[in-house]
Amino acid sequence: MTDLNMKTALDRRTLLKTAATVVGGTALCGVLPDVSVARPAPSDASGADNSRDVIIVASDENAIVETTAGKVRGFSRDGISTFLGIPFAATTAGAARFMPPAKAAPWTGVRSSMQYGFVSPQGPRSGWGNDEVAWMFDWDDGRPGEDCLRVNIWTPGVNDNKKRPVMVWLHGGGFSAGSGQELKSYYGENLSRRGDVVVVSLNHRLGVLGYLDLSGVGGEKYARSGNVGMLDIVAALEWVRDNISNFGGDPGSVLIFGQSGGGGKVNSLMAMPAAKGVFHKAAVQSGSLLRVSTQEDSRKLGAAVMQQLGLNASQIDEIQTLPPERLIGAGAAAIASLAPSAQPGGTFRLPRIGWQPTLDGKDIPHQPFDPVAPEMSAQVPLLVGTVLNEFASGLYDLKLTSLTDDELKTRVSAIYKDRTDHIISVFRAGHPNAKPGEIMSRISAASVRQGAITQAELKSAQKAAPVFNYWFTWQTPVLDGRPGAFHCSEIAFVFDNTDRCAPMTGGGPLPRAVAAKMSDAWINFARHGDPNHSGLPHWPAFTAEQCPTMIFDTECVMKNNPDTEERKVITS
Repeated sequence: MTDLNMKTALDRRTLLKTAATVVGGTALCGVLPDVSVARPAPSDASGADNSRDVIIVASDENAIVETTAGKVRGFSRDGISTFLGIPFAATTAGAARFMPPAKAAPWTGVRSSMQYGFVSPQGPRSGWGNDEVAWMFDWDDGRPGEDCLRVNIWTPGVNDNKKRPVMVWLHGGGFSAGSGQELKSYYGENLSRRGDVVVVSLNHRLGVLGYLDLSGVGGEKYARSGNVGMLDIVAALEWVRDNISNFGGDPGSVLIFGQSGGGGKVNSLMAMPAAKGVFHKAAVQSGSLLRVSTQEDSRKLGAAVMQQLGLNASQIDEIQTLPPERLIGAGAAAIASLAPSAQPGGTFRLPRIGWQPTLDGKDIPHQPFDPVAPEMSAQVPLLVGTVLNEFASGLYDLKLTSLTDDELKTRVSAIYKDRTDHIISVFRAGHPNAKPGEIMSRISAASVRQGAITQAELKSAQKAAPVFNYWFTWQTPVLDGRPGAFHCSEIAFVFDNTDRCAPMTGGGPLPRAVAAKMSDAWINFARHGDPNHSGLPHWPAFTAEQCPTMIFDTECVMKNNPDTEERKVITS
């Protein structure tokens, strides 16, 4: 992609006359003003083809918004204005590395904001080596750079004085990988249009750049280095508070929602005093991180990274001048030296030594959800849940589809020892027709579900704001159904992007109908703090006694205690 600030020498009339040539090929690069492209629109939930003209407008007179740092210009498509790569804070390179985020420098004129910004530098993605996984996920890993503190916005209206709910998405990838653009499911246009809401996504510092605790080596200057990735997110939410009204959003009605590591970020924000008041509802998808790193552990990792770099305390400022790639390599080597059995990104649970926020007594003064839910966010409604198969899926483990009873017992015994027979019998009682691989998948994913239930119980015990629990069990037909309801599979449904993510969902009317129900639930939760709507059975607020759970599937049902005995047997 060329620099979107470049202007073509062609005038408006010439562009309009040659629009068909431009759209059909690649004759022009840069900004195309007022080009209309005829294409079929997405079908509705019934599968009907609602074809109409889709209008793309990229013009010096369209989608211009004033921010606290200067004016930005986006583009519009079919009634939704999109702004990509807006700086919400200054670059984090050089002397700003490992420091809390600073305000973005103001600019003059109108800043073109039509392409994603830099993503935080990070290590290689393990999924690149798996052809099926790479095909399904179709990652867009973007351009690495330390000037990565950027927001992306989708809105039905700008400068219109309307107060729409704001839905701020926090991407997954643990605390070490990913970006606001990495998956097609994150694209906010459909969700914005469907719910008349403003959707925001963002990039922040990751891994060694975002969570390297140097406080034990570098003293006061580096006292907050272990949490700068989270402080970046707080800065983004402050930017939303100060600017989103000009983008048609209500700064007093902000939902933060995230999946996997993004859910862990939501939990961490709920325990951060600096984040109090900048969001008003929270949703955690397969990411109920109840505890963050102790400072003892994070400082051990910081010292190990310094050792890998060959630096002592007197040389610590040199760490701000090293290439990011060297820091990433040193971070990986340090983790391997301290926690050789840990596989960051390979399992749901973060290693005890690894990249994550730090309980430092200041930015995070208490564990997020251990032993109690954070008092500072007691009034914030919570939506929390998981998917059926999580990481224990035939997408990653081909053997699951042909697992025998003996192999099932061997696998379970490696984890649960002498409790193996009892655990298998409890899961079989609940699913008498399930194959051994299906039983193994349920057993493996039960701990993730238990984390979500524990979080719901702790939040509900505050008796201050409602909690709603869900379980996504819809099985993709892709790859003969082998992936099941895999980790990340629900995101396309929440964003109403099942056709955009057809390699994951298969596309078409069936997943689209489930997406309509699920995305409407998230939209209603963003708007009212309650996910109920006419397309679902009544969804009561969570209680520990009944564990009411909305099960999202081809038929959505509400069940009390759908898996209580199974969760009990793995935690007893």
